[in-house]
Amino acid sequence: MVIELDVNDARRIVVRAQALDAERPTGLVGVVERLTLLQLDPTAAIAPSADFVAWSRLGNGYQPSQLDAAVRSRQLFELHAYIRPMSHLPAVLGSLAGWPLHRRHREWLDVNDSFRRDLLAALRERGESLSRDLPDTATVGWQSTGWTHDRNVTQMLEFLTLSGEVAIAGRVGRQRLFDLAERVYPAGLVLPDKAEALRQREDLRLRASGIVRTGGTIVPGEPYQADSAGVPAVIAGLRGQWRVDPEQLDRPFTGRTALLSPFDRLVHDRERAEQLFGFEYVLEMYKPAAKRRWGYYALPILHGDRLVGKLDATADRKGGRLLVQAVHEDEPFTAAITEGVDGELHALAEWLGLQLVR
Repeated sequence: MVIELDVNDARRIVVRAQALDAERPTGLVGVVERLTLLQLDPTAAIAPSADFVAWSRLGNGYQPSQLDAAVRSRQLFELHAYIRPMSHLPAVLGSLAGWPLHRRHREWLDVNDSFRRDLLAALRERGESLSRDLPDTATVGWQSTGWTHDRNVTQMLEFLTLSGEVAIAGRVGRQRLFDLAERVYPAGLVLPDKAEALRQREDLRLRASGIVRTGGTIVPGEPYQADSAGVPAVIAGLRGQWRVDPEQLDRPFTGRTALLSPFDRLVHDRERAEQLFGFEYVLEMYKPAAKRRWGYYALPILHGDRLVGKLDATADRKGGRLLVQAVHEDEPFTAAITEGVDGELHALAEWLGLQLVR
Protein backbone atom coordinates (compact mmCIF):
# COMPACT_ATOMS: atom_id res chain seq x y z
CA MET A 1 0.00 0.00 0.00
CA VAL A 2 1.30 3.44 -0.99
CA ILE A 3 -0.34 6.49 0.58
CA GLU A 4 -0.98 9.42 -1.75
CA LEU A 5 -0.79 12.85 -0.13
CA ASP A 6 -0.97 16.40 -1.31
CA VAL A 7 1.63 18.79 0.06
CA ASN A 8 -0.87 20.59 2.33
CA ASP A 9 -1.76 17.36 4.10
CA ALA A 10 1.93 16.45 4.34
CA ARG A 11 2.80 19.75 6.00
CA ARG A 12 0.01 19.37 8.54
CA ILE A 13 1.17 15.87 9.39
CA VAL A 14 4.72 16.96 10.18
CA VAL A 15 3.63 20.06 12.13
CA ARG A 16 1.22 18.00 14.25
CA ALA A 17 3.77 15.21 14.79
CA GLN A 18 6.21 17.81 16.15
CA ALA A 19 3.63 19.10 18.66
CA LEU A 20 3.47 22.50 16.96
CA ASP A 21 -0.26 22.60 16.24
CA ALA A 22 -2.80 24.40 18.40
CA GLU A 23 -3.20 21.48 20.80
CA ARG A 24 -0.18 22.20 23.01
CA PRO A 25 1.25 19.41 25.17
CA THR A 26 1.26 19.96 28.92
CA GLY A 27 4.48 18.47 30.32
CA LEU A 28 8.18 18.41 29.49
CA VAL A 29 8.69 14.65 29.74
CA GLY A 30 5.71 14.09 27.47
CA VAL A 31 7.17 16.53 24.95
CA VAL A 32 10.51 14.71 24.89
CA GLU A 33 8.71 11.36 24.61
CA ARG A 34 6.87 12.71 21.59
CA LEU A 35 9.87 14.38 19.93
CA THR A 36 12.25 11.53 20.98
CA LEU A 37 15.03 14.03 21.70
CA LEU A 38 16.13 17.54 22.52
CA GLN A 39 19.41 18.47 20.85
CA LEU A 40 21.95 20.20 23.06
CA ASP A 41 23.91 23.06 21.54
CA PRO A 42 26.02 25.64 23.38
CA THR A 43 24.86 28.58 21.24
CA ALA A 44 22.49 30.75 23.23
CA ALA A 45 21.96 33.90 21.19
CA ILE A 46 18.43 33.85 22.60
CA ALA A 47 18.25 30.67 24.69
CA PRO A 48 19.90 27.22 24.53
CA SER A 49 18.27 25.22 21.77
CA ALA A 50 16.93 22.44 24.02
CA ASP A 51 15.15 25.01 26.16
CA PHE A 52 13.90 26.94 23.14
CA VAL A 53 12.43 23.79 21.55
CA ALA A 54 10.66 22.95 24.80
CA TRP A 55 9.35 26.53 25.10
CA SER A 56 8.03 26.46 21.52
CA ARG A 57 5.79 23.56 22.54
CA LEU A 58 4.97 24.31 26.17
CA GLY A 59 4.95 28.10 26.22
CA ASN A 60 5.80 30.19 29.28
CA GLY A 61 4.92 27.42 31.70
CA TYR A 62 8.25 25.82 30.82
CA GLN A 63 11.41 26.79 32.72
CA PRO A 64 14.95 25.46 32.08
CA SER A 65 15.18 24.15 35.64
CA GLN A 66 12.55 21.58 34.67
CA LEU A 67 14.98 19.99 32.22
CA ASP A 68 17.70 19.64 34.85
CA ALA A 69 15.17 18.23 37.31
CA ALA A 70 13.89 15.64 34.81
CA VAL A 71 17.45 14.41 34.16
CA ARG A 72 18.17 14.31 37.89
CA SER A 73 14.97 12.34 38.56
CA ARG A 74 15.97 9.87 35.82
CA GLN A 75 12.91 10.58 33.67
CA LEU A 76 15.26 11.83 30.94
CA PHE A 77 18.87 10.99 30.16
CA GLU A 78 21.67 12.72 28.29
CA LEU A 79 23.88 10.93 25.79
CA HIS A 80 26.04 12.23 22.96
CA ALA A 81 24.59 15.78 23.05
CA TYR A 82 20.94 14.70 23.09
CA ILE A 83 18.38 14.58 25.88
CA ARG A 84 16.09 11.57 25.48
CA PRO A 85 13.32 9.85 27.49
CA MET A 86 14.56 7.14 29.83
CA SER A 87 11.95 4.84 28.28
CA HIS A 88 13.97 4.97 25.03
CA LEU A 89 17.26 3.99 26.71
CA PRO A 90 17.14 0.27 25.78
CA ALA A 91 16.71 1.09 22.08
CA VAL A 92 19.47 3.72 22.16
CA LEU A 93 22.02 1.58 24.01
CA GLY A 94 21.05 -1.50 22.00
CA SER A 95 21.67 0.37 18.76
CA LEU A 96 25.21 1.15 19.95
CA ALA A 97 26.13 -2.53 20.38
CA GLY A 98 29.55 -3.26 18.96
CA TRP A 99 30.77 0.28 19.50
CA PRO A 100 33.39 1.46 18.66
CA LEU A 101 33.24 0.68 14.97
CA HIS A 102 36.23 2.81 13.93
CA ARG A 103 39.68 1.27 14.14
CA ARG A 104 41.21 4.50 15.46
CA HIS A 105 38.85 4.49 18.44
CA ARG A 106 39.43 0.80 19.15
CA GLU A 107 43.19 1.19 19.02
CA TRP A 108 43.17 4.18 21.39
CA LEU A 109 40.95 2.33 23.86
CA ASP A 110 43.13 -0.79 23.68
CA VAL A 111 46.38 1.05 24.39
CA ASN A 112 44.68 3.01 27.22
CA ASP A 113 42.88 0.13 28.92
CA SER A 114 44.60 0.86 32.25
CA PHE A 115 43.45 4.50 31.92
CA ARG A 116 39.89 3.30 31.33
CA ARG A 117 40.04 1.13 34.47
CA ASP A 118 41.49 4.01 36.48
CA LEU A 119 38.58 6.27 35.53
CA LEU A 120 35.99 3.63 36.39
CA ALA A 121 37.69 3.02 39.75
CA ALA A 122 37.75 6.76 40.48
CA LEU A 123 34.06 7.10 39.70
CA ARG A 124 33.24 4.09 41.84
CA GLU A 125 35.06 5.69 44.77
CA ARG A 126 34.06 9.36 44.28
CA GLY A 127 30.61 9.13 42.72
CA GLU A 128 29.35 11.96 40.52
CA SER A 129 32.34 13.90 39.20
CA LEU A 130 33.25 16.61 36.73
CA SER A 131 35.77 15.55 34.11
CA ARG A 132 38.32 18.04 35.43
CA ASP A 133 38.30 16.31 38.83
CA LEU A 134 39.20 12.87 37.46
CA PRO A 135 42.79 11.61 36.97
CA ASP A 136 44.46 11.58 33.57
CA THR A 137 46.61 8.44 33.46
CA ALA A 138 46.52 8.00 29.69
CA THR A 139 49.37 6.04 28.18
CA VAL A 140 48.81 7.68 24.79
CA GLY A 141 47.14 11.05 24.46
CA TRP A 142 44.13 11.62 22.22
CA GLN A 143 45.23 13.17 18.94
CA SER A 144 42.94 15.60 17.18
CA THR A 145 43.09 18.77 15.12
CA GLY A 146 40.08 20.09 17.05
CA TRP A 147 39.27 21.12 20.61
CA THR A 148 39.48 17.51 21.92
CA HIS A 149 43.24 17.28 21.30
CA ASP A 150 44.94 15.85 24.40
CA ARG A 151 41.71 16.18 26.41
CA ASN A 152 42.12 12.59 27.44
CA VAL A 153 39.70 12.41 30.36
CA THR A 154 36.91 14.08 28.41
CA GLN A 155 37.47 11.82 25.41
CA MET A 156 37.60 8.62 27.47
CA LEU A 157 34.43 9.58 29.35
CA GLU A 158 32.70 10.27 26.05
CA PHE A 159 33.68 6.82 24.81
CA LEU A 160 32.58 5.16 28.05
CA THR A 161 29.14 6.79 27.84
CA LEU A 162 28.76 5.37 24.32
CA SER A 163 29.80 1.90 25.52
CA GLY A 164 27.28 2.10 28.36
CA GLU A 165 29.81 1.87 31.22
CA VAL A 166 29.46 5.50 32.30
CA ALA A 167 26.44 7.83 32.26
CA ILE A 168 25.82 11.55 32.62
CA ALA A 169 24.16 12.06 35.99
CA GLY A 170 23.35 15.75 35.57
CA ARG A 171 25.06 19.10 35.09
CA VAL A 172 26.61 21.88 37.10
CA GLY A 173 25.98 24.87 34.84
CA ARG A 174 27.20 23.67 31.46
CA GLN A 175 29.59 21.09 32.92
CA ARG A 176 28.55 17.43 32.83
CA LEU A 177 28.61 15.22 35.92
CA PHE A 178 29.66 11.64 35.25
CA ASP A 179 29.01 8.49 37.24
CA LEU A 180 28.92 4.74 36.73
CA ALA A 181 26.01 3.82 34.49
CA GLU A 182 24.72 1.33 37.05
CA ARG A 183 23.99 4.27 39.39
CA VAL A 184 22.17 6.33 36.78
CA TYR A 185 20.33 3.90 34.51
CA PRO A 186 17.51 1.64 35.73
CA ALA A 187 18.50 -1.65 37.33
CA GLY A 188 17.93 -4.82 35.36
CA LEU A 189 18.04 -3.05 32.00
CA VAL A 190 17.45 -5.51 29.15
CA LEU A 191 18.66 -4.40 25.72
CA PRO A 192 17.21 -5.57 22.41
CA ASP A 193 19.64 -6.91 19.84
CA LYS A 194 21.11 -4.32 17.52
CA ALA A 195 18.82 -4.98 14.56
CA GLU A 196 15.70 -4.71 16.74
CA ALA A 197 17.06 -1.60 18.49
CA LEU A 198 17.70 0.12 15.16
CA ARG A 199 14.17 -0.80 14.03
CA GLN A 200 12.71 0.64 17.23
CA ARG A 201 14.66 3.88 16.81
CA GLU A 202 13.45 4.18 13.22
CA ASP A 203 9.86 3.76 14.41
CA LEU A 204 10.39 6.46 17.04
CA ARG A 205 11.99 8.77 14.48
CA LEU A 206 9.04 8.44 12.12
CA ARG A 207 6.51 8.96 14.90
CA ALA A 208 8.25 12.18 15.87
CA SER A 209 8.58 13.40 12.28
CA GLY A 210 5.26 12.30 10.78
CA ILE A 211 6.82 12.05 7.32
CA VAL A 212 10.44 11.31 6.49
CA ARG A 213 12.51 10.87 3.36
CA THR A 214 14.04 7.54 2.42
CA GLY A 215 17.62 7.31 1.20
CA GLY A 216 19.97 10.27 0.87
CA THR A 217 23.00 11.33 2.87
CA ILE A 218 23.09 10.08 6.47
CA VAL A 219 23.96 12.96 8.80
CA PRO A 220 25.95 12.44 12.03
CA GLY A 221 23.95 12.10 15.21
CA GLU A 222 20.26 11.40 14.65
CA PRO A 223 19.48 10.52 11.00
CA TYR A 224 16.52 12.07 9.21
CA GLN A 225 15.55 9.01 7.20
CA ALA A 226 13.55 5.85 7.75
CA ASP A 227 13.57 3.03 5.24
CA SER A 228 11.08 0.57 6.71
CA ALA A 229 9.02 2.29 9.43
CA GLY A 230 5.43 3.28 8.70
CA VAL A 231 4.10 2.98 5.17
CA PRO A 232 5.41 4.26 1.83
CA ALA A 233 3.97 7.51 0.52
CA VAL A 234 4.08 9.77 -2.50
CA ILE A 235 3.52 13.49 -2.20
CA ALA A 236 1.95 15.12 -5.24
CA GLY A 237 4.39 17.34 -7.09
CA LEU A 238 7.41 16.34 -4.98
CA ARG A 239 10.28 14.11 -6.01
CA GLY A 240 11.70 11.28 -3.96
CA GLN A 241 10.37 8.50 -1.79
CA TRP A 242 8.74 9.05 1.58
CA ARG A 243 7.49 7.13 4.62
CA VAL A 244 4.48 8.30 6.63
CA ASP A 245 3.24 7.43 10.10
CA PRO A 246 -0.20 5.90 9.44
CA GLU A 247 -1.47 7.08 12.84
CA GLN A 248 -1.16 10.67 11.59
CA LEU A 249 -3.46 10.16 8.63
CA ASP A 250 -6.96 11.68 8.47
CA ARG A 251 -6.62 13.64 11.69
CA PRO A 252 -7.97 17.17 12.18
CA PHE A 253 -5.53 20.05 12.21
CA THR A 254 -5.64 23.49 13.78
CA GLY A 255 -2.49 25.55 13.53
CA ARG A 256 -0.88 28.33 15.55
CA THR A 257 2.09 30.66 15.31
CA ALA A 258 5.45 29.54 16.70
CA LEU A 259 9.03 30.78 16.78
CA LEU A 260 11.48 27.93 16.26
CA SER A 261 15.07 27.20 17.13
CA PRO A 262 17.36 26.79 14.10
CA PHE A 263 17.97 23.27 15.49
CA ASP A 264 14.25 22.46 15.71
CA ARG A 265 13.58 19.08 14.12
CA LEU A 266 10.78 20.59 12.02
CA VAL A 267 13.43 22.43 10.00
CA HIS A 268 16.60 20.47 10.84
CA ASP A 269 16.30 18.43 7.64
CA ARG A 270 16.81 21.41 5.35
CA GLU A 271 15.97 19.42 2.21
CA ARG A 272 12.64 18.25 3.62
CA ALA A 273 11.84 21.80 4.78
CA GLU A 274 12.50 23.14 1.29
CA GLN A 275 10.46 20.44 -0.41
CA LEU A 276 7.44 20.48 1.91
CA PHE A 277 7.37 24.15 2.89
CA GLY A 278 9.35 25.89 0.15
CA PHE A 279 11.48 27.12 3.05
CA GLU A 280 15.10 28.01 2.40
CA TYR A 281 17.26 28.24 5.50
CA VAL A 282 20.96 28.34 6.33
CA LEU A 283 22.32 28.89 9.83
CA GLU A 284 24.41 32.03 9.26
CA MET A 285 26.31 32.29 12.53
CA TYR A 286 29.40 30.99 10.72
CA LYS A 287 29.18 33.59 7.95
CA PRO A 288 30.76 37.07 8.02
CA ALA A 289 28.15 39.61 9.10
CA ALA A 290 28.16 41.33 5.69
CA LYS A 291 27.15 38.08 3.96
CA ARG A 292 24.19 37.22 6.18
CA ARG A 293 20.73 37.49 4.67
CA TRP A 294 18.64 36.75 7.76
CA GLY A 295 20.88 37.20 10.80
CA TYR A 296 23.36 35.52 13.12
CA TYR A 297 20.80 33.16 14.67
CA ALA A 298 17.58 33.71 12.75
CA LEU A 299 14.50 31.94 14.12
CA PRO A 300 12.19 30.23 11.61
CA ILE A 301 8.59 31.45 11.91
CA LEU A 302 5.77 28.93 11.67
CA HIS A 303 2.19 30.05 11.06
CA GLY A 304 -0.37 27.29 10.75
CA ASP A 305 1.06 24.81 8.27
CA ARG A 306 3.45 27.29 6.61
CA LEU A 307 6.96 28.46 7.38
CA VAL A 308 6.51 32.12 6.57
CA GLY A 309 9.72 33.92 7.54
CA LYS A 310 12.68 34.39 9.85
CA LEU A 311 13.14 36.49 12.96
CA ASP A 312 16.51 38.17 13.54
CA ALA A 313 16.68 38.77 17.28
CA THR A 314 19.23 38.67 20.10
CA ALA A 315 18.89 38.44 23.87
CA ASP A 316 20.90 41.26 25.44
CA ARG A 317 20.92 39.89 28.97
CA LYS A 318 23.21 42.54 30.42
CA GLY A 319 20.99 45.28 29.06
CA GLY A 320 17.79 43.42 29.93
CA ARG A 321 16.48 43.59 26.36
CA LEU A 322 15.25 41.25 23.64
CA LEU A 323 16.47 43.10 20.55
CA VAL A 324 14.57 42.51 17.32
CA GLN A 325 16.71 43.59 14.38
CA ALA A 326 14.38 42.41 11.61
CA VAL A 327 11.45 40.21 10.69
CA HIS A 328 12.04 38.72 7.24
CA GLU A 329 8.84 37.86 5.39
CA ASP A 330 9.22 34.91 3.03
CA GLU A 331 5.67 35.67 1.93
CA PRO A 332 3.67 38.83 2.60
CA PHE A 333 2.37 38.72 6.16
CA THR A 334 -1.36 38.86 6.62
CA ALA A 335 -2.86 40.62 9.61
CA ALA A 336 -3.26 37.22 11.29
CA ILE A 337 0.42 36.35 10.80
CA THR A 338 1.55 39.72 12.12
CA GLU A 339 -0.68 39.38 15.15
CA GLY A 340 0.58 35.86 15.79
CA VAL A 341 4.24 36.86 15.50
CA ASP A 342 3.72 39.85 17.81
CA GLY A 343 2.08 37.59 20.37
CA GLU A 344 4.98 35.13 20.27
CA LEU A 345 7.53 37.94 20.56
CA HIS A 346 5.87 39.31 23.68
CA ALA A 347 5.62 35.81 25.15
CA LEU A 348 9.30 35.17 24.38
CA ALA A 349 10.38 38.41 26.02
CA GLU A 350 8.30 37.61 29.10
CA TRP A 351 9.75 34.08 29.29
CA LEU A 352 13.29 35.44 29.08
CA GLY A 353 12.53 38.21 31.59
CA LEU A 354 13.61 40.85 29.06
CA GLN A 355 12.10 44.03 27.63
CA LEU A 356 11.06 43.72 24.00
CA VAL A 357 12.86 46.32 21.89
CA ARG A 358 12.24 46.49 18.12
